[in-house]
Amino acid sequence: MSSTIKKRDGREAFFDESKITEAIFKAAKAVGGADKQLAMELTLDVLRYLKQTCTNEAITVEDVQDAVEKVLIEKGHARTAKAYILYRAKRTQMREAKSDLMDTVAEILVETNRENANVSNSPSAKMLQIASAASKAYYLNRLIPEKMAQAHTRGDIHIHDLDFYGKTLTCLQIPLGKLLAKGFNNGHGFIRSPKRPASSTALAAIILQSSQNDMHGGQSFAFFDSDMAPYMAKASDEEVYQAMEALIYNLNSMHSRAGAQVPFSSLNLGTDTSPAGRSVIKNVLLAYEKGLGRGENPIFPNIIFRVKEGVNLNPGDPNYDLFKLAIRVAAQRLNPTFAFMDSSFNKPYGDQVGYMGCRTRLMANKCGPEVTDGRGNLSFTTINLPRLAIKAEKNVMKFYQGLTELIDLTCEQLYHRYQIQAKLKVKDMPFVMGQGLYLDSDKLDLNDSIEEAIKHGSLSVGFIGLAETLIALTGQHHGQSGDSQALGEEIVAFMRNMMDNASEKYNLNFTLLATPAEGLSGRFIKMDRAEYGAITGVTDKTFYTNSFHIPVNYAISAYDKIRLEGVYHKYCNAGHISYVEFTAPPVNNLGAVEDIIRFMKECDYGYAGINFPIDFCDGCGYLGVIDSDDCPSCATSSIRRIRRITGYLSTVERFNDAKTDELRQRVSHT
Repeated sequence: MSSTIKKRDGREAFFDESKITEAIFKAAKAVGGADKQLAMELTLDVLRYLKQTCTNEAITVEDVQDAVEKVLIEKGHARTAKAYILYRAKRTQMREAKSDLMDTVAEILVETNRENANVSNSPSAKMLQIASAASKAYYLNRLIPEKMAQAHTRGDIHIHDLDFYGKTLTCLQIPLGKLLAKGFNNGHGFIRSPKRPASSTALAAIILQSSQNDMHGGQSFAFFDSDMAPYMAKASDEEVYQAMEALIYNLNSMHSRAGAQVPFSSLNLGTDTSPAGRSVIKNVLLAYEKGLGRGENPIFPNIIFRVKEGVNLNPGDPNYDLFKLAIRVAAQRLNPTFAFMDSSFNKPYGDQVGYMGCRTRLMANKCGPEVTDGRGNLSFTTINLPRLAIKAEKNVMKFYQGLTELIDLTCEQLYHRYQIQAKLKVKDMPFVMGQGLYLDSDKLDLNDSIEEAIKHGSLSVGFIGLAETLIALTGQHHGQSGDSQALGEEIVAFMRNMMDNASEKYNLNFTLLATPAEGLSGRFIKMDRAEYGAITGVTDKTFYTNSFHIPVNYAISAYDKIRLEGVYHKYCNAGHISYVEFTAPPVNNLGAVEDIIRFMKECDYGYAGINFPIDFCDGCGYLGVIDSDDCPSCATSSIRRIRRITGYLSTVERFNDAKTDELRQRVSHT
């Protein structure tokens, strides 16, 4: 018999028979055995068998393992054989995961994946994504319970930000006013409270960057106007403008996550009626309207203008002029988006509701005060709603049965993740927890667990593809049929009710999210098409429709779309957003934009925006809709095309294939 063994990768190594003994002994110990001598005797039997069967060929690892299984069974050690087989299967699974990981690394080294359109293709971004791929493999194969991991791998659910499963939290509404008033330390010394507009906005940018480095989702200021107002009170309008312009420049240039991306930043404003607060609102909007150095459209921050009766909605309201300015800027620059404080579900909180560009919203709290500042989404997982409908074969009761089981499993998975997150210590999130950004974290010591803080956050179940779900169940989506619209609302209300029940069961904040499906929209449908074939209107394309939206290629008026989608906002208490599409910036029809925003309010919207193409020529600075590959002014082909993808803005070249196809199919709403 050969003195070498051929490994799985083709390399040859010294044949060490002691490894056979150790493998047998480990399997025996797993079922209560403790006889090392017997393991050695069985090893001799394995060697004899190999000598008889492998006379002419090199011995492989698989040959040895097959021989061990055969000998154990033939010698009457069935329980040990079973333990050995299970161990072998587990090792195979780990080996395959490692192989998949290496394939993923090879792809990333060529180009970063485009699941997140705001991650660059830089060396640091590549390193971040390689680490991300390793983390995902670890969590799926080592930490997450098998039934939950399998549900993700099969595409029944999608665990968002899987690479950060046990490391940190998703997003946060940062208490900017508190930090600016008392100062903070982001790791290299204490930074005192600012005195002037420029220093206050500089610190605001640093706070966003520092918080982003501790978390994987968006960072937002819920009350930017009122939090900034104290530092603008004695300044001239020009000084305030310069400070806001510098903030916008910083948020489009300063990087987080080891240089991989700029922070996902949002600013809520619009309701502070003090002179200083109004100056903040006006000058942020004016600086954003002006654009970057050559007039380029800023990507960040996502500006969210709060709309409220008696404050800014109607002529005579103290901030009505700022509402008009917000409309003018949005008609040129895609931002601001608009949050409606008078909706049925926001009105109980006055003007205290904050949103983020990713659509996150959080108010109710089973574990403490119902406030916005210092809270955020801990994690979220999206269910594959269209797959449940496909499997139900038009049987609505069967669909609901599957939906119930899958949401129960998803809530279990979110609670499992919460338990892992709760074991993190303050020192693991040194800025967010160590500087008291999260509610009640300022009561904790460096080595305390963060559970007493994160119990105030939310755990969200998300959904996409309501339109495809309805087509699979009824043959028509909710834009085509009143009956489908009624069923759609019933389904979403059912899911919200299950979240409310989960909140009672776990005594935590379980919420329903209209998922911002960027990478996911293509993942689910690709898997479903492979499994069930091309189903007309369901899987015969490259993406599922975002959350509860009407399909992007369906011809419908703006007002009908708004009316139909409006009924869903109140159920999605973790976050929601709707859009109206224009073919070009509506700068010459601001009255129509205002009418649309007012109608959104009437239809009980929580959060909304207007979409249109913005193209910028890097060669000559031409700004407008460029339908061809070349600039109409200077004929260069270097064109930056800005679009809204899932709430935030991005350049088209970083869109993934599914979102690129969705963009091509979008039709405007008349």
